Amino acid sequence: MRTAFIQELFAIAQKDPRIVLMVGDLGFGVVTPFMEKLPQQFVNAGVAEQNMTGMAAGMALSGKIVFTYSIANFPVLRPLEQIRNDICYHNANVRIVAVGGGMAYGALGPSHHATEDIAVMRAMPNMVVVAPGDPVEARLATQALIKHQGPAYLRLGRAGEPLVHHTPPHFEIGRAILVREGNDITLISTGGLLPEAIEAAHRLSQGGINARVLSMHTIKPLDEDAVLAAARETSAIFTIEEHSIIGGLGGGVAEVLAESGISIPIFRRLGIRGGFSSEVGTQNYLRKRYGLDAEGIVKTVRHALEVS
Repeated sequence: MRTAFIQELFAIAQKDPRIVLMVGDLGFGVVTPFMEKLPQQFVNAGVAEQNMTGMAAGMALSGKIVFTYSIANFPVLRPLEQIRNDICYHNANVRIVAVGGGMAYGALGPSHHATEDIAVMRAMPNMVVVAPGDPVEARLATQALIKHQGPAYLRLGRAGEPLVHHTPPHFEIGRAILVREGNDITLISTGGLLPEAIEAAHRLSQGGINARVLSMHTIKPLDEDAVLAAARETSAIFTIEEHSIIGGLGGGVAEVLAESGISIPIFRRLGIRGGFSSEVGTQNYLRKRYGLDAEGIVKTVRHALEVS
């Protein structure tokens, strides 16, 4: 996803001098072409994320469209005060880009596990929160966020994510993408778990369970219409996120359902439970450990349907 993002941003920035990319002294294997071809639109702020965020806000208030870029938690939690006071309060055109959402940097431990970031950014006034499901969505999200007015958070995977969309779908901030039709249950996925959700739906179909799959690439504003349609038209909703079940996609969907008055027999949030991960390992290992791979999703769905 990060390569798709950088390539798309670079292509657009060559035609739009307002676009600025700021990095926290990393990513030079990926951002080098941008840095070399567009030096007037590139800033290496060093390992100083608070300064990077403050500078980005100032440049945005001077007419620039600024993308801050770093890995996992570093562009979010370290400069959170600057995000709140400098960017959000002034409704500035800064896009905060985190590479390695969830447990993409799993082997580096909890400091690099981005599992609370969606909840934190959802709580920020004026902030839009986007987590594309594959590289195609990442390109489309980049295009949409350049046009968007106000702060935004773009949560990307690390590298090597498979393509889900072989032709570009309609992409709109705040509107989910229907990836798979289904009338028995609904799987709502955000971010890089979309391929796992689709594989889970395929396995469930072999057992006679027809699963709708939604790519909820925008967590804020959430597509309430898609959620309510799922509640009316299917008998169960499962949210799937590489994030704490508190405050993320599952929390947002639960809020919509609770306030709608629509009763749905089964609702489950699949995500990280119980605080920090006490384990390290590859992203695939940790997904399996927390039941977020296709096998774990299928097991959770079947158990919920059996006991209902």
